[in-house]
Amino acid sequence: MFHSEPFFDSLPSDLDKAYPELNDACHFAPNIPNATISSFSVAWLKRFVDDDTRYEQFLCPPPRPDGEISDYQDTCARAS
Repeated sequence: MFHSEPFFDSLPSDLDKAYPELNDACHFAPNIPNATISSFSVAWLKRFVDDDTRYEQFLCPPPRPDGEISDYQDTCARAS
């Protein structure tokens, strides 16, 4: 959060971007099995690397904070 939030904030607001923050996660969270990280990673990669707009439904609207996600910031722009 000390590096990721300032980085997220430094990106232009008209850029498609998202910042999920997980409850009780550490720096090594992406290295361990986690369904929340996997779901958002695959959806983001499919949407923005493969340009597959079918995956937008998993990114927008943004998730609400719950037991896994403590914060989620995004621009949630949809492709036309």
